[in-house]
Amino acid sequence: MSVRSDRAAAILPGGVNSPVRAWNGVGGEPTPIASAKGARVTDADGREYIDYVGSWGPAILGHAHPTVVQAVQEAAAQGLSFGATTEREVELAEEIRGRYAPAERLRLVSTGTEATMTAIRLARGATGRDVIVKFAGCYHGHSDALLVAAGSGLATAGVPDSAGVTAGAAADTLVLPYGDEDALTAAFAEHGPRIAAVITEAAPANMGTVTPPRGFNRLIATLCRNEGAVFIVDEVLTGFRAGPAGYWGVERDLDLAAGVEPWQPDLVTFGKVIGGGMPVAALGGRADLMDQLAPLGPVYQAGTLSGNPVAVAAGLVTMRLLTDDVYTGIARRADALADGVSTALSSAGVTHAVGRAGTLLSFFLGLDVAPVTFDQAASQDTAAFARMFHALNESGIYLPPSAFETWFVSDAHTDADIDATVAAVAAWAQ
Repeated sequence: MSVRSDRAAAILPGGVNSPVRAWNGVGGEPTPIASAKGARVTDADGREYIDYVGSWGPAILGHAHPTVVQAVQEAAAQGLSFGATTEREVELAEEIRGRYAPAERLRLVSTGTEATMTAIRLARGATGRDVIVKFAGCYHGHSDALLVAAGSGLATAGVPDSAGVTAGAAADTLVLPYGDEDALTAAFAEHGPRIAAVITEAAPANMGTVTPPRGFNRLIATLCRNEGAVFIVDEVLTGFRAGPAGYWGVERDLDLAAGVEPWQPDLVTFGKVIGGGMPVAALGGRADLMDQLAPLGPVYQAGTLSGNPVAVAAGLVTMRLLTDDVYTGIARRADALADGVSTALSSAGVTHAVGRAGTLLSFFLGLDVAPVTFDQAASQDTAAFARMFHALNESGIYLPPSAFETWFVSDAHTDADIDATVAAVAAWAQ
């Protein structure tokens, strides 16, 4: 270990403040990052990399965008925190609602975990029910009720997926295989009157990028509506990343093109992009549900730094810079990266599948069909991914350090960046 890693490990558990940063999924010693600009990060030794982590999604405009940085500097000069409502937080909420119609009311918080935790509490408070349905492979933060693994069979109570989560906290969470319509229908048939909510990622992006089976989100919405349960869509990662209106917007546009009325979530959680790299997240949804939050209703939620003026300034400017032209450019480069890497792998005889959800993408080595369920995703060749990861890292390409993460293309990536990445993959695959 380097001096830097020894020093970090002596004070931080595992030397990190978030587990995936430890590179346990690929092995080796993590690269400490010192700075970032545009589509590149620079490590503590001064070595530069083309970056596809993007701070795990928020850096959609690229790192340290000058307009965002200026907004943060100006906001900081006016005060770091007031503990009172500010004009900018109202403007950010209005910006989100303008792009995502189902978010009729919004409550700003600081983290995605906080947003999903609040969504669960609100759903239970509104329905008077206890049971939550989630899907294996979907991640919704580290609150107790959502750190639950599958039980012994379909539609059975989950079991704790982390030490420190009590059996009681897990008992009211049912874990189903993602995309399994029969399992979902059976769960409602058996437990319907007890189900407070179904929570799912709009498009799973924490077992690699997964394209939702067409009609699956609509089925969840229908079953929830018929049974009086709340449909919670987690767009913490996909919101305003997969497309201009998140992955809900991707499916909305497909529905409208097919002449079908788009499905609607009851509650939705946002994060990452809406903070532009600063800690901002949000819970939104139907006005009648959201108005059950304190101070109007009986469901309590609070946060000293919620709607922090400096963080909100970064998010507001980021959202306003995300024009249709920007999204078109990101989509074009994401397509070029997905097609180029896939062609390079195929030319070298490397079996793989490409996962896509709007502009999000992943490569599943060892699979010839893109996975839908977590079990399918887990059958990929993670050892091969680790080898590719390290080879590309040596070539100056900074990938997410896990086969189960999403690659992020930003507005700052150039065609030359994409070409260099494809060339590095081709060199490794040969």
